[in-house]
Amino acid sequence: MNAITVDTPTGPFHLIEEDGALVTAGWGRRGHGPKEETPLLAEARRQLLAYFERRLQRFDLPLRTGGTPLEEGVWREMRAIPFGETRTYGDLARKLGSNARVVGTACGRNAIPIIIPCHRVIGSDGRMTGFSGGEGIETKRALLTLEGALLL
Repeated sequence: MNAITVDTPTGPFHLIEEDGALVTAGWGRRGHGPKEETPLLAEARRQLLAYFERRLQRFDLPLRTGGTPLEEGVWREMRAIPFGETRTYGDLARKLGSNARVVGTACGRNAIPIIIPCHRVIGSDGRMTGFSGGEGIETKRALLTLEGALLL
């Protein structure tokens, strides 16, 4: 397992690779473990910085998420939400034949935020709802503002 930290406009963001795939990412510095910048981590850094510069709209990195089949479905649907757009928890739930609460739980369990864009999922009335990354709702708002997403 290797890890690096990238300084981003929303704060330090760590990327962790294991056996050729990203397994974890998030805000804060990871002070333990090897910090060798592998080719995958270098590419993840490049793509993350390009995202923050609005030069990249879709990440293309190998991921290992390890969720339940329903969580994997939610994360797949989140990755399909285009840059600059949002969907509601209910939208994703209807698509998956589930309910909004289950989708919300899967969003909260997303171990690879930004790359799996859980920030693009909002409440049915357009409100910003829970976000566990960075500074919470303010980080979610910053990411959606960066993308130019229209918020109700």
